[in-house]
Amino acid sequence: MDAFSSTLKRWTGSFADPRLFQIFSLGILLAAGAYFRDFSIRPSQVVMTFVAGLLMQTACWRLTPSKPRTLRSAIITCLSLTLLLRADNLIAHPIAAAAAISSKSLFRFRGKHLFNPATFGIIFAIVFLPGTWVSPGQWGQDLAIAGWVVMLGMLVTSRARRGDISWTFLAFYLGALALRVEYLGQRFAVWTHQLESGALLLFAFFMISDPMTGPNDRRGRIAHAALVAAIAYAWQFRFYYTNGLIWALFIAAVCVPVWDAIWPARKFEWTQNGGGHVSSANADTRFGDVDSGSTDSRRAA
Repeated sequence: MDAFSSTLKRWTGSFADPRLFQIFSLGILLAAGAYFRDFSIRPSQVVMTFVAGLLMQTACWRLTPSKPRTLRSAIITCLSLTLLLRADNLIAHPIAAAAAISSKSLFRFRGKHLFNPATFGIIFAIVFLPGTWVSPGQWGQDLAIAGWVVMLGMLVTSRARRGDISWTFLAFYLGALALRVEYLGQRFAVWTHQLESGALLLFAFFMISDPMTGPNDRRGRIAHAALVAAIAYAWQFRFYYTNGLIWALFIAAVCVPVWDAIWPARKFEWTQNGGGHVSSANADTRFGDVDSGSTDSRRAA
């Protein structure tokens, strides 16, 4: 009976993992986009993305043996790549997926991987792989699509306790766009047109809100959101480059250790049965003992 209760508890606890809701949400977006929006990605590219990403995740377990052995984060990365990255060949997507997953083990600082994996994979692809591009406009400006992204994004960020960075980023970025519209004397419809962008909301609720690569403290997350918004705005409207949001998150990633040093806090860790805050390896003892999440991590490793 005890064994059955323990098994049942693990099963029910696993459904509390925010990554399951994120996989479900991104899967809906990919399926709906492919069916209703005619996403220009071939089924073979999707399959090869997942094969390469999951195989690389399995190989990387040897580099971080203390982490829970789960494919959930790798699946999220592969879904994000298939949603945003486009290529005119079959090899770009699997290479980008392998680069994205391996970046979690290769670029680390004080126990955290530095770059959001999907962001790294996209930047790697558009810089080094010919025939690749980002397709942010494929969502269209349909308010209904944007509304679905917001609803699903709110679900994910609330369960991972990272909604503050999403809303802060949107406040700064959309506020800057509103000031620009006012300064140029444009109609208010220009701003609402930008507000309805599904790609913007996808970025805000599914990429910048990644708890593993964002600052640990709420104050750091607010500062980071403001910095990403400023870089994205300057990238697009000052220098007139494309893919401002992706590049902004990639560039600002080097500042996360700075925010963590200024405002120390417990580091977020995924466990086998969900997410929990545990003290980082180099954290000061004033933050207290490692909570039960670390026990789950060691058990799942």
